[in-house]
Parts: sequence; C-alpha cells; structure tokens
Amino acid sequence: MHESLNPFEIVQQQICEAGKCLVLDPAIEAILKEPKRVLIVSFPVKMDDGTTKVFKGLRSQHNDAIGPCKGGIRFHPDVTIDEVKALSMWMTFKCGVVGLPYGGGKGGVICNPKEMSQGELERVSRGFIEAISAIIGPDKDIPAPDVYTNAQTMAWMMDTFSRLKGSNQFGVITGKPLILGGSLGRNEATAQGCIYTIIKAAEKLNLTLAGATVAVQGYGNAGFISARLLHELGCKIVAVSDSCGAVFNEDGIDPHLLYDHKRTTGSCINYLNYKRITNEELLELPVDILVPAALENQITSANAARIKAKIVAEAANGPTTPDADKILYANGTMVLPDILANAGGVTVSYFEWVQNLMNYYWSEQEVLDKLQVIMFNAFEKVYESSKQFQVDMRTAAYIVSISRVAQAIKVRGIA
Repeated sequence: MHESLNPFEIVQQQICEAGKCLVLDPAIEAILKEPKRVLIVSFPVKMDDGTTKVFKGLRSQHNDAIGPCKGGIRFHPDVTIDEVKALSMWMTFKCGVVGLPYGGGKGGVICNPKEMSQGELERVSRGFIEAISAIIGPDKDIPAPDVYTNAQTMAWMMDTFSRLKGSNQFGVITGKPLILGGSLGRNEATAQGCIYTIIKAAEKLNLTLAGATVAVQGYGNAGFISARLLHELGCKIVAVSDSCGAVFNEDGIDPHLLYDHKRTTGSCINYLNYKRITNEELLELPVDILVPAALENQITSANAARIKAKIVAEAANGPTTPDADKILYANGTMVLPDILANAGGVTVSYFEWVQNLMNYYWSEQEVLDKLQVIMFNAFEKVYESSKQFQVDMRTAAYIVSISRVAQAIKVRGIA
C-alpha cells in the first residue's frame, strides 16, 4: 500500500494544481515552490560515555510574507532536506487556510532519540537551538514540537534561547509546559480542530452524527482524542487501529476503555472478543467517517476506489496521495485535507504565542471557543472555493491559502 513519494515534489504539484485555478502569476508560483531559506547546521554534543558526537540539523523557512515562520522540530534518524522543505511549505498553506499571520517553517535533527538518555536529549536540544538561534525568534520563526519532541524539549530550547538573549523569551517556542507559558487546550487542539471540520462537513452532506459510524486509523494522541470527541457527539466507533493491527466491533467500541487497554498492553489488538482486522481492511470499511490519524500515504491509487466512507478527515499529515485524491473526488467522498482538518494544532500554538506576547492567559473554554470560530470559518471558505472552482476540498484549501499568500507577496512588491 505504501507508495514511496517525494514530499517536496508532491507539494510542488499541489501548488501547480491550485495555481491553474487561480491563474497565478508565474513569478509568485516560482517563489512559492521553493523555501526562502534552508539552514543546515552541525553541532557537537558530549555523550554520556564521554565521547563527542557531531549532529546535523536543518531548519527550513518557506515564506514570511504574512508573518513569522511557524513549524515544528522533529528528532528522527530519517530526517531529510526534502522532507523538511516540504513540511515547511505545507505549514505555510496550513497557516494560510485558517488565516493565521504566519508563514511556514520546519526543522529536524538527524538522530535516534530512542537510543539517547534524557541528558543527551537535553544537550542535543540546546545545541540545535543555539546553532539556529540567529534565524529564529518571536518575530522571526517560532518552532514547536513534532515527531519525538515534546513540551520538555521545547522548555530546554526556550531556556537556551532566553539565555542567549539575556531575558525570558517565552514567545520563541510554542508547545511548552503550562508553567512556562504553554496554552490550555493545546493537547486536544489537533483533534478538536478536526472534529469541528467534521461537524461542518456532516452539515453539508446532511449526515446526522448521532449514530454515524466511524473508523480511526492510528490511536495516538490525535486518534484517541478524535475517537473520544466523536463518541461524545453520539457517533459509533466501530474500528480502531495502531501499528500492531486493528480491532472491529459493529456494536461500537468505547474509546476510553480501548485506550486503557492500549496503555496497559501496548496495543489495541486482543481487546475483549473484538474481531481482529488489518489496517488495510479498516480503511475500506463501509463507515460514514474515516479518520486517518497515523502515517502518510495510506490511501493511494491502489485502494482509493475501495474507500466507502462519506467523509475522510485527515488528522494525520499526508495520508492521501495525489492520485488517490482524484479517485475519491470522482466517487463523491468528501476529503477534509490535512492542511485544514489538522490545523487546530497550529491555531492553538498561535494562541499560545499571542498569550506569551501579551503575558495574559485565557481559560480552556476561551481557547476552544476561539478555535471553533476559526475552524468553522476556514471550512466555509474552503467549501465555497470547492464549489466555485469545481475542485476537490484539498485543491480548494490550497486555492484559499495560496491566494492569501500571493496577495501579501504582491502588495509588498516582492514579485
């Protein structure tokens, strides 16, 4: 099922598709198809055994026409320059589709955090942020957590940058612990934003959520919280998977009990007497809503024709390939694209940054209320664009976002 696709080439293709609809100025299209800046750094770290190891890190800044760059930092042995460039570009369009005053950024350190102690992780975190400190800042580029980084990683990075500047710089990083200026509601933000788009999509399709059937691929933070929130809305969760496999129960699954089982055993499988199915089978179930919340390139040209869900809500990044998009659109499936459906995370990161700059903090309910307004408005703009241009929701999302960034580039006289 997995197709080996270059993410940088995919995002460039997506820009071209939206550009055709917009009759985009070739100069602006050329600007958008390449990051403005990519910094490659090497920095030494003292390891626990006394040796010194030199790590390589990357930070891509795609576009800052509307505002500072924004995007996560991942620690992973397979980080590549094309991956980081593509992710920074997707962040520009994710911020653009929900109307945030940001451009896209992304960073990564080539390392295997599973083989490192807490002390080594801290020294890598501090070493990397010091190496890229010249190009980041609350008004330049605001990193956040990503794959194998977390709130503690962000605390170390914020502290290092603050020491370099000689004063607290809470606004340089988001996804921090609450005690260091983190925002309430951040942990649930990605899933909650996804649910808001599902609510609007169901309205358009005249789908009643009470009793609607749901399959969730991936049962990490986004997958579990999505399942929990949909369950609370009256949906019936009939299938859930993780990296070990999937379980199915046509009478419904309690997402809390299954999550407790996963935490106890390390997997969703072998839960009660539920039927064991494969991840591939889960994707093709006759459900109303499918939530891919796992890896990229899961719905491809090989299986897209067998997808039966009315709504595919991409809680994960890049679960659907470009060829699969065309098939799903032709078959009448509404795909809520990642740059819209999972933009709740970066939106609440934006709220965190705003709160840091004001030094005034909101309640969780205020955060969720503000998130709902932004996600509902973004969905309506994308939906209207899809009808106006007669295109799928992903292309419509790029049209909304690119037109916004293009306007800023033009007005500023950059092109």
